[in-house]
Amino acid sequence: MPTEITVVIPTFNERENVRPIIDAIEHALGSISWEIIFVDDDSPDGTADHVQSIARDDPRIRCIKRVGRRGLSSACIEGILASSSPHVAVTDADMQHDEGILPDMLNALINENNDLVVGTRYLEGGSMGTLASDRVKISRIATWLGRLFLKTDISDPMSGFFIVRKEYFNKICNKLSVKGYKILLDILISSGKEIRVKEIPYVMRSRLRGESKLDTLVVWEYFMLIADKFFGRVIPPRFTLFIMVGAVGVGVHLSALFVLHKILLIDFMYSQATSTIIAMTSNFILNNIFTYRDMRLHGFQFFRGLLSFYIACSIGALLNILFAEFLFNQAVPWLLAGFLGAVIGSVWNYAINSTITWKE
Repeated sequence: MPTEITVVIPTFNERENVRPIIDAIEHALGSISWEIIFVDDDSPDGTADHVQSIARDDPRIRCIKRVGRRGLSSACIEGILASSSPHVAVTDADMQHDEGILPDMLNALINENNDLVVGTRYLEGGSMGTLASDRVKISRIATWLGRLFLKTDISDPMSGFFIVRKEYFNKICNKLSVKGYKILLDILISSGKEIRVKEIPYVMRSRLRGESKLDTLVVWEYFMLIADKFFGRVIPPRFTLFIMVGAVGVGVHLSALFVLHKILLIDFMYSQATSTIIAMTSNFILNNIFTYRDMRLHGFQFFRGLLSFYIACSIGALLNILFAEFLFNQAVPWLLAGFLGAVIGSVWNYAINSTITWKE
C-alpha cells in the first residue's frame, strides 16, 4: 500500500520520547498508511541509535542522522524532502502537539483542496494548555510579530505542527531561509498570498519527558529568520551580526588597553598586543554563541576554531592596513581610506571565517 502521509520529527536529545510518539502516531492514524522520519542532530543521548534500532524491525520508521549540522528548520526541510508520501506532517518530539487531530488535518488537506493545514492554539477549541506564563507571553509576542509580515490570514504562524502537500513544498523550498526554529513561518512568508491554508484547533500539552529547547538564543534565531527573509538579499543578517560583534570587540580592546596601560602601567606595545588578543578572543566567543549559533563549536573544535579565527583576523588586519595605506597614498582622504580599509578587512574576516572556522 502506498504511503499516504509522512510525519517528520526533528530531534535533539529526545531518546525517551521516541517510542511513545511512534505509538501515539500509530494509534492516531489507524488504518492510514504512514511513515515517520526522525531527523536527529547527532544527539549525545543516543536518540538516533534508538530510532535505528526500532527501524530495523519496522520499515515505516526512518532516521536521518545529521553530523556537523544543526537547526530545527533545516532538519524539517531535509525530512520533508526525504519523504516518500504526497502529504507530509511536521511535529515536535516532545509530544506537546495533539497527534490525535492528524486524520482531520489530512482530510482537510486532501478533500478541501488546501496546500497547508496548521494545528492552531488560538482558534476556538484550542489553547496553550498549562504552559508556563512566560512561555505563553513569548509565544504570543512572536506570533503577533510574525503576523505583521504575512500576506495570509492565519492565527498561529508560530505553530510547529502542520501538514503540507509535498508537491507544493517542492515548489517553494528553494525560497526558504533554513534559519531559525520556525519552519512554518518561513513557508508562509515565502509563499505569499498564493497558499491555501486551513487551521484546526488543538490544546497544547505539557512536556512529560526531556527538556525544553526554548531559550533566549532560540528567540534570537527567530529574529534572525525575520531579518533574513526581508533583508538577506541585500545584507546577510549573519554578516550584520559579525560586524556588530566586531564593534563590541573595539570596546573590549579599548577597555583592556586602558586597564593594562593606564592602570597597570604596562608598556604600550605589550598592552596593545595583549588587548588585541583579548578582543579577538571575545569576538570569537560572541560569534560562536550568536552569529554562528547553528554551527557552534565545542570541545577540541572550539580551540581549533579559535586558532583559525586568530589567523584569519590577523590577515584581515594586515589587509586593512595595506589597503588603507595604498588609498591614502593615492590622495584619498584619510577618513575614507581608513573606512574602506576596515570594510575590506571585515569582509575578509567574515568570508574566511564563514568558510574555514565555521564552514558555512
